[in-house]
Amino acid sequence: MTAPLKAIDTTASVTDLMQDIGRKARAAAHVLALAPAPQKDAALRAMAKAIRAVSADIIAANEADVAEAKAAGITGSFLDRLILNDARIAGMAEGLDVVAALDDPVGAVLSQWTRPNGMAIERVRTPIGVIGVIYESRPNVTADAGALCLKAGNAAILRGGSDSHRSSRAIHAAMLEGLRKAGLPEDAIQLVPVRDRAAVGEMLKGLNGNIDVIVPRGGKSLVARVQDEARVPVFAHLEGVNHIYVDKNAKLDMAKDIVLNAKMRRTGVCGAAETLLIDQSAPAATAKTLVTALLDAGCEVRGDALVQAIDKRVKAAEADDFGKEFLDAIIAATMVDGIDGALKHIAQHGSHHTDAIVTEDASAAERFLNEVDSAIVLHNASTQFADGGEFGFGAEIGIATGRMHARGPVGVEQLTSFKYRVRGTGQTRP
Repeated sequence: MTAPLKAIDTTASVTDLMQDIGRKARAAAHVLALAPAPQKDAALRAMAKAIRAVSADIIAANEADVAEAKAAGITGSFLDRLILNDARIAGMAEGLDVVAALDDPVGAVLSQWTRPNGMAIERVRTPIGVIGVIYESRPNVTADAGALCLKAGNAAILRGGSDSHRSSRAIHAAMLEGLRKAGLPEDAIQLVPVRDRAAVGEMLKGLNGNIDVIVPRGGKSLVARVQDEARVPVFAHLEGVNHIYVDKNAKLDMAKDIVLNAKMRRTGVCGAAETLLIDQSAPAATAKTLVTALLDAGCEVRGDALVQAIDKRVKAAEADDFGKEFLDAIIAATMVDGIDGALKHIAQHGSHHTDAIVTEDASAAERFLNEVDSAIVLHNASTQFADGGEFGFGAEIGIATGRMHARGPVGVEQLTSFKYRVRGTGQTRP
């Protein structure tokens, strides 16, 4: 089991603690930048083995976190994010093994060319340096973020949610075991050891230049704070206001399966569908089948007048229901005027996260894929595939919804930068 939390009460103490963490991370980053791929991969595999070995300790720590969360009144999808079980821990360990098996991005030559004067130029991937990750609830992010940063040659400073602090510490202890066995510095992956919110503020200031980028993963209030206060670059992960548009040419059975999965598989993940758009030109059976299936599955449907007419159980949608991330068994539904209406609605209410179309019309599908300005756009597939593991990345730190540097699942490649290496034979510039 993990050691008791060390009490640090004053802001000055937190400042000193965080500055020390930043200095140690920078020193570790220099080592990781030059670490050979086999050494990093050995660390990741040892972490996976350690997590499996101490799964009972992780679950015990998590049970304490869950009990405290329940006592504080946390319920529903927010509680689901916090809970760990044997299957989730096994998935966490498997993710580390997958990351270990990925090609090492560091040093990969992205492009190369020779200038007329004979100089050979190549662009190669390099680590970013020190990544600060601030996240809420999900303790598995401790493993995912630490592993991805390590694979990309970066040091990580992890600040998990207060509600998952025990769980994260238990996972982090297993990761330190992997670093030790591979001969890498333990400071390569540091977990902020205090719950004091002042630690977040110190990270957002950049720890005296020792944090190169911040990755927030959490609710709207966390991301807003990070964007408002950060003095270093941010890979923004905004709300997952995800839409499914069911076109008039959709196969009804497929549409039903996709809609139910996208909404109800796990309602608290950022890839869950929050709005259902139905082509008003579709057969009457389409809207009725989809709405009834959602209601029968225990999903609250909030619809416009046309959707309300389908089933008396449908509640009237408020204006702000369109554009809301429910993270619960609730979905907003409306009829739209074909593909044009769907595109307009998504542009007005979407969050540039993940949106899907269900149709057998290839031209409608291509329009949707090309014109929807979201990080992930799908045709005939559930929005719940918005996940780095499902993309083959092994894990993800989050889904970046911005347009600069990283977009979509943030995996090892997104956690690298690049530099130019130029080789000459004595050239001088006239």
